[in-house]
Amino acid sequence: MSSILLITSSPRAEASHSTRVATEFAKKLASAKLGNSLVTRDLAASPLPHIDADYTAGIYTPEEARTAPQAKVVGASDVVVDELFAADTIVLATGMINFNISSTLKSWLDHVMRAGRTFSYGAEGPKGLVTGKKVYVVLASGGVYSDGPGASFDHATPYLKTALGFIGMTDVEFIRIEGVAMGPEAEAKAISSAIEQTNDFALAA
Repeated sequence: MSSILLITSSPRAEASHSTRVATEFAKKLASAKLGNSLVTRDLAASPLPHIDADYTAGIYTPEEARTAPQAKVVGASDVVVDELFAADTIVLATGMINFNISSTLKSWLDHVMRAGRTFSYGAEGPKGLVTGKKVYVVLASGGVYSDGPGASFDHATPYLKTALGFIGMTDVEFIRIEGVAMGPEAEAKAISSAIEQTNDFALAA
Protein backbone atom coordinates (compact mmCIF):
# COMPACT_ATOMS: atom_id res chain seq x y z
CA MET A 1 0.00 0.00 0.00
CA SER A 2 1.35 3.41 -1.01
CA SER A 3 0.22 7.01 -0.60
CA ILE A 4 0.61 9.41 -3.50
CA LEU A 5 0.55 13.18 -3.01
CA LEU A 6 -0.27 15.26 -6.09
CA ILE A 7 0.57 18.96 -5.99
CA THR A 8 -0.64 21.06 -8.93
CA SER A 9 0.07 24.75 -9.28
CA SER A 10 -0.75 26.08 -12.73
CA PRO A 11 -3.10 29.09 -12.96
CA ARG A 12 -4.33 27.75 -16.34
CA ALA A 13 -6.80 25.30 -14.77
CA GLU A 14 -8.03 22.70 -17.27
CA ALA A 15 -5.89 24.22 -20.03
CA SER A 16 -2.71 23.37 -18.12
CA HIS A 17 -0.53 20.68 -19.64
CA SER A 18 1.41 20.12 -16.42
CA THR A 19 -1.77 19.67 -14.39
CA ARG A 20 -3.37 17.28 -16.88
CA VAL A 21 -0.32 15.07 -17.38
CA ALA A 22 0.55 15.02 -13.66
CA THR A 23 -3.03 14.23 -12.64
CA GLU A 24 -3.29 11.33 -15.09
CA PHE A 25 0.09 10.07 -13.91
CA ALA A 26 -0.82 10.26 -10.22
CA LYS A 27 -4.03 8.34 -10.92
CA LYS A 28 -2.03 5.63 -12.70
CA LEU A 29 0.27 5.32 -9.71
CA ALA A 30 -2.69 5.18 -7.33
CA SER A 31 -4.46 2.47 -9.32
CA ALA A 32 -1.33 0.36 -9.78
CA LYS A 33 -1.88 -1.53 -6.53
CA LEU A 34 -4.92 -2.28 -4.41
CA GLY A 35 -4.99 -0.07 -1.34
CA ASN A 36 -2.99 2.83 -2.80
CA SER A 37 -4.35 6.27 -1.95
CA LEU A 38 -4.19 9.64 -3.67
CA VAL A 39 -4.24 13.05 -1.98
CA THR A 40 -4.50 16.11 -4.23
CA ARG A 41 -3.64 19.71 -3.40
CA ASP A 42 -4.45 22.35 -6.03
CA LEU A 43 -2.33 25.37 -5.14
CA ALA A 44 -3.88 27.52 -7.85
CA ALA A 45 -7.42 26.97 -6.57
CA SER A 46 -6.40 27.13 -2.89
CA PRO A 47 -3.08 28.99 -2.65
CA LEU A 48 -1.10 28.99 0.55
CA PRO A 49 -0.39 32.42 2.03
CA HIS A 50 3.01 33.90 1.33
CA ILE A 51 5.12 33.70 4.46
CA ASP A 52 4.94 36.88 6.53
CA ALA A 53 5.78 38.24 9.99
CA ASP A 54 3.13 36.05 11.64
CA TYR A 55 4.63 32.95 10.05
CA THR A 56 8.26 33.74 10.76
CA ALA A 57 7.47 34.55 14.39
CA GLY A 58 4.86 31.83 14.86
CA ILE A 59 7.01 28.86 13.87
CA TYR A 60 9.44 29.77 16.67
CA THR A 61 6.73 30.51 19.25
CA PRO A 62 5.33 27.76 21.51
CA GLU A 63 1.88 26.68 20.30
CA GLU A 64 0.11 27.90 23.44
CA ALA A 65 1.70 31.35 23.14
CA ARG A 66 0.89 32.06 19.49
CA THR A 67 -1.44 34.87 18.51
CA ALA A 68 -4.53 33.98 16.47
CA PRO A 69 -2.91 35.08 13.15
CA GLN A 70 0.24 33.14 14.01
CA ALA A 71 -1.75 30.03 14.88
CA LYS A 72 -3.67 30.24 11.60
CA VAL A 73 -0.66 30.50 9.30
CA VAL A 74 1.45 27.95 11.21
CA GLY A 75 -1.56 25.63 11.21
CA ALA A 76 -1.73 25.87 7.42
CA SER A 77 1.97 25.06 7.24
CA ASP A 78 1.55 22.09 9.60
CA VAL A 79 -1.14 20.61 7.35
CA VAL A 80 1.05 20.59 4.23
CA VAL A 81 4.08 19.32 6.17
CA ASP A 82 1.97 16.46 7.56
CA GLU A 83 0.72 15.67 4.03
CA LEU A 84 4.29 15.51 2.80
CA PHE A 85 5.44 13.15 5.54
CA ALA A 86 2.41 10.90 5.01
CA ALA A 87 3.15 10.42 1.31
CA ASP A 88 5.39 7.75 -0.17
CA THR A 89 5.38 9.31 -3.63
CA ILE A 90 5.05 12.99 -4.52
CA VAL A 91 4.04 14.29 -7.95
CA LEU A 92 4.68 18.02 -8.41
CA ALA A 93 3.24 19.84 -11.41
CA THR A 94 4.27 23.32 -12.53
CA GLY A 95 4.62 25.39 -15.61
CA MET A 96 7.84 27.31 -16.13
CA ILE A 97 6.88 30.91 -15.46
CA ASN A 98 9.53 33.53 -16.14
CA PHE A 99 12.18 30.79 -16.13
CA ASN A 100 11.23 29.35 -12.74
CA ILE A 101 8.44 27.53 -10.94
CA SER A 102 5.02 29.02 -10.24
CA SER A 103 4.79 31.37 -7.27
CA THR A 104 2.14 29.12 -5.70
CA LEU A 105 4.53 26.16 -5.72
CA LYS A 106 7.25 28.40 -4.29
CA SER A 107 4.88 29.26 -1.40
CA TRP A 108 4.27 25.55 -0.80
CA LEU A 109 8.02 24.98 -0.59
CA ASP A 110 8.36 27.93 1.81
CA HIS A 111 5.80 26.27 4.07
CA VAL A 112 7.26 22.75 3.94
CA MET A 113 10.90 23.77 4.35
CA ARG A 114 10.69 24.05 8.13
CA ALA A 115 13.67 24.03 10.49
CA GLY A 116 13.05 21.43 13.16
CA ARG A 117 10.41 19.65 11.12
CA THR A 118 11.69 18.90 7.62
CA PHE A 119 15.35 19.72 8.19
CA SER A 120 17.66 20.22 11.14
CA TYR A 121 20.95 21.94 11.80
CA GLY A 122 23.77 20.18 13.65
CA ALA A 123 27.51 20.22 14.05
CA GLU A 124 27.90 18.80 10.56
CA GLY A 125 25.48 21.27 8.98
CA PRO A 126 21.90 20.88 7.73
CA LYS A 127 20.23 17.49 7.50
CA GLY A 128 17.09 16.72 5.53
CA LEU A 129 14.42 14.87 7.49
CA VAL A 130 11.98 14.01 4.68
CA THR A 131 13.61 10.80 3.49
CA GLY A 132 12.54 7.67 1.66
CA LYS A 133 10.30 9.53 -0.80
CA LYS A 134 10.09 9.26 -4.57
CA VAL A 135 9.41 12.55 -6.33
CA TYR A 136 8.26 13.19 -9.89
CA VAL A 137 8.23 16.72 -11.26
CA VAL A 138 6.07 17.45 -14.30
CA LEU A 139 7.45 20.66 -15.79
CA ALA A 140 5.79 22.35 -18.76
CA SER A 141 7.32 25.15 -20.80
CA GLY A 142 6.61 27.06 -23.98
CA GLY A 143 10.22 26.78 -25.13
CA VAL A 144 12.90 24.13 -24.96
CA TYR A 145 15.11 24.40 -21.89
CA SER A 146 16.50 20.90 -21.37
CA ASP A 147 19.40 21.60 -23.72
CA GLY A 148 20.54 24.00 -26.40
CA PRO A 149 20.63 27.80 -26.08
CA GLY A 150 17.69 27.89 -23.66
CA ALA A 151 19.28 25.61 -21.05
CA SER A 152 20.89 28.48 -19.13
CA PHE A 153 17.46 30.05 -18.63
CA ASP A 154 16.07 27.03 -16.78
CA HIS A 155 16.17 28.02 -13.12
CA ALA A 156 13.26 25.74 -12.20
CA THR A 157 15.11 22.42 -12.43
CA PRO A 158 18.21 23.31 -10.38
CA TYR A 159 16.11 25.18 -7.83
CA LEU A 160 13.77 22.23 -7.27
CA LYS A 161 16.68 19.77 -7.03
CA THR A 162 18.32 22.00 -4.43
CA ALA A 163 15.18 22.73 -2.39
CA LEU A 164 13.86 19.17 -2.39
CA GLY A 165 17.30 17.72 -1.71
CA PHE A 166 17.84 20.10 1.20
CA ILE A 167 14.93 18.54 3.08
CA GLY A 168 15.96 15.00 2.21
CA MET A 169 14.18 14.23 -1.07
CA THR A 170 16.98 13.33 -3.45
CA ASP A 171 15.24 10.68 -5.59
CA VAL A 172 13.71 13.08 -8.11
CA GLU A 173 12.67 12.44 -11.72
CA PHE A 174 11.76 15.24 -14.13
CA ILE A 175 9.11 14.80 -16.82
CA ARG A 176 9.31 17.69 -19.27
CA ILE A 177 6.54 18.94 -21.52
CA GLU A 178 8.59 21.45 -23.47
CA GLY A 179 8.22 23.44 -26.64
CA VAL A 180 4.43 23.62 -26.38
CA ALA A 181 4.41 27.18 -27.76
CA MET A 182 6.29 26.17 -30.89
CA GLY A 183 3.26 25.13 -32.92
CA PRO A 184 0.53 22.46 -32.72
CA GLU A 185 2.78 19.65 -33.95
CA ALA A 186 5.48 20.43 -31.38
CA GLU A 187 2.84 20.73 -28.66
CA ALA A 188 1.30 17.35 -29.48
CA LYS A 189 4.74 15.71 -29.64
CA ALA A 190 5.74 17.18 -26.26
CA ILE A 191 2.58 15.93 -24.56
CA SER A 192 2.86 12.49 -26.14
CA SER A 193 6.50 12.17 -25.05
CA ALA A 194 5.64 13.17 -21.48
CA ILE A 195 2.75 10.70 -21.29
CA GLU A 196 5.02 7.95 -22.59
CA GLN A 197 7.49 8.77 -19.81
CA THR A 198 4.78 8.61 -17.18
CA ASN A 199 3.61 5.24 -18.53
CA ASP A 200 7.14 3.89 -18.16
CA PHE A 201 7.46 5.26 -14.63
CA ALA A 202 4.05 3.85 -13.66
CA LEU A 203 5.02 0.40 -14.90
CA ALA A 204 8.28 0.52 -12.99
CA ALA A 205 6.70 1.75 -9.74
